[in-house]
Amino acid sequence: MLKAFKKLPKVSVRYNSTSITSRYFPNEPKQPIIETKSIPGPKSIELNKELGKVYDNGATYFVANYYNSLGNYISDADGNKLLDVYCQISSIALGYNNPKLIEAAKSDEMISAIVNRPALACFPSNDYKDILEDGLLKAAPPGMDKIWTSLSGSDANETAYKAAFMYQSAKKRQNNEFTEEELASVMNNEGPGASDMVILSFDKAFHGRLFGSLSTTRSKAIHKLDIPAFPWPKAPFPQLKYPLEEFETENRKEEQNCLDQLESIIEKSPKKVAAIIVEPVQSEGGDNHATSYFFQGLRDITTKHDVLFIVDEVQTGVGATGKFWAHEHWNLTNPPDMVTFSKKFQAAGFYFANPDLQPTQPYRQFNTWCGDPSKAILAKAIYTEIESSDLVNATAEVGDYLYKGLKTIINKNSNIFSNLRGENFGTFIAWDCINADVRNKILLGCREKGVNMGGCGDVSIRLRPTLLFEKTHADIFLNTLEDVANI
Repeated sequence: MLKAFKKLPKVSVRYNSTSITSRYFPNEPKQPIIETKSIPGPKSIELNKELGKVYDNGATYFVANYYNSLGNYISDADGNKLLDVYCQISSIALGYNNPKLIEAAKSDEMISAIVNRPALACFPSNDYKDILEDGLLKAAPPGMDKIWTSLSGSDANETAYKAAFMYQSAKKRQNNEFTEEELASVMNNEGPGASDMVILSFDKAFHGRLFGSLSTTRSKAIHKLDIPAFPWPKAPFPQLKYPLEEFETENRKEEQNCLDQLESIIEKSPKKVAAIIVEPVQSEGGDNHATSYFFQGLRDITTKHDVLFIVDEVQTGVGATGKFWAHEHWNLTNPPDMVTFSKKFQAAGFYFANPDLQPTQPYRQFNTWCGDPSKAILAKAIYTEIESSDLVNATAEVGDYLYKGLKTIINKNSNIFSNLRGENFGTFIAWDCINADVRNKILLGCREKGVNMGGCGDVSIRLRPTLLFEKTHADIFLNTLEDVANI
């Protein structure tokens, strides 16, 4: 009996008067509501079939009804309401139909941003600096006070790569003017105008699906097949053993070996490594973690070799790890050069501090929209609520509770589960299944019982709930997982 969470009856969970979630969502379901024998149900299947005639929907789980979704619960087209611990692939910070975000969406500021969507690089709005300073820049990682806004997580990484190449090329050129040879050769996609520098990423990394970001993505072959790629290097990412406290010696040796290989790759690279990019947790690649020792080593190596250090916080950023930015767990001696973001902020871009990462000529870091003020307004509202309700610390607390419950379940079911990871890392928790078939059966079984989860890597299950996920939600999740694991 798992008393830590079984003490709450499965069908009569109640919020207490101090519940943060109930302040936003007094009518949030108290438990999953299942209306059909299977999920997806008949309406969802039919709607998806019709959608498929005009739209690529091969990856659809089920068709959602966002008008009826609320708080931590996602509704489907058949009226099922599922506790969502996947949340649009880690993109919902404050729950579905959050009243504070709706209020921001109805503001005059938002209406102007939407109907007059500006080409920000040429015609920035008179209030864009205020929008940024009151939201995204207030949330900037320690040591950073500048920002570039973009259109998506992939675009955030792409523009960070461009910034790295332009910065390194300017240093090499010693800020002299472009030569005639450079201007002519680049129009033929040739050097010296077209840089031959490279971006280094890590095995099993995921950084997006555009051309540059896809060349640094190493998680699954299906992401990259048939797409031309840059011949950019990759380095090994540590494969830790769990529980961490039982394998400290082995894990330190593994991380040092990876650091040694990384430095060797940089030193022996025939092309200048302009930057490396790393995720605090390799999310799509299987929720692979490393310790602060490894990440501090990355910072030391990049500093030594004049390589820029980009931290991809598209999925890990904005509070889910028990820090606002996951790299804050590392206690770096000096900050990263750039930190990219998207997902839970509903906006995208990268932070930086060095003004030389901003090109001196116009039209270099450029597209029509350069982000979107409406998304920056949403980000401002999200940040305000996270701060006012202390949601980062609340997430750290509920993450500890959730981890302890999962540890009990995984120890009891060690024949199918292993490698629980994410302790003291908020709700950014994952574990492995014995094989892909078992993983998929667990995901489908939990969905049938009203909990929407997601997988990653080959055999892993990851949790990505909102920042309003509380112990009562954790109890429902844990009870459901235990039931499915025992089937």
